[in-house]
Amino acid sequence: MGDRLKGKVAIITGGNSGIGESTGRLFAEEGARVVLMARREEQGQTVANSICDSGGEAVFVGCDVGDNESVNSAVQKAADEWGRVDLLFNNAGGGAGSSFPNEPIEEWQRVIHTNLTGTFYMSQAVWPHLIEAGGGAVVNMSSLAAQRGFSPAIKKEFGTTSSSYYAAKAGVDALTRYMAGVGGEDNIRVNCVRPGQILTPGATGGTSNDPDGGHHVFEKMFEYFQIVKGPGYPVDVANLVLFLSSDESRFISGEMINVDGGVAAKI
Repeated sequence: MGDRLKGKVAIITGGNSGIGESTGRLFAEEGARVVLMARREEQGQTVANSICDSGGEAVFVGCDVGDNESVNSAVQKAADEWGRVDLLFNNAGGGAGSSFPNEPIEEWQRVIHTNLTGTFYMSQAVWPHLIEAGGGAVVNMSSLAAQRGFSPAIKKEFGTTSSSYYAAKAGVDALTRYMAGVGGEDNIRVNCVRPGQILTPGATGGTSNDPDGGHHVFEKMFEYFQIVKGPGYPVDVANLVLFLSSDESRFISGEMINVDGGVAAKI
């Protein structure tokens, strides 16, 4: 067990699996008291119990980041549990399978609401607790989709995710920069991570537990563009989130940092 987050209370949304779960485990190993939030209660509680069984401190609080009442209630429960909140990882989100111009309005609204509005709701609810704690750190979850487009040839060969996902994650980047500016006077740092080919249950269509480790839905595309041989794993993102949440990154705020095997550096 380490002490990089000793005495800190951390909220992690989407904490029931993938990057959120990996980050929760790592935070607990580094001394944080972890509040995992997600909609899937049974799955989230299993992760929290596992962290406690391993010697860490964690609780699960059910939360739908797209529901402001649910968010406010969950954040208050987290603050009541351990008396403070120091860290927030806005990890919850998700994409869709349609593409412009045929993406249904309902799909657009759902993806924007979960990824962007959910990040706003959660940050707004946690902010007063960070101020009360004398400062803290927020890490938002973005994507390479916020930074990179694609050519007709790439779309034809590999496909693409939804226009709503691209727009939502670009919005998260902009919100990160804005929040960092506001947070400076209260010692609140805000940064953002942009994962690439990371083998999570969602990105592999649920195959990440297969004997061969599963395959990312855009695996072939990433093989062309990565500098570092892939794939990446949830812990690769969790390690960066840990750094951005710890005092080791005290002089870093308003940054969007890629965890992509060098994709953005190559093209």
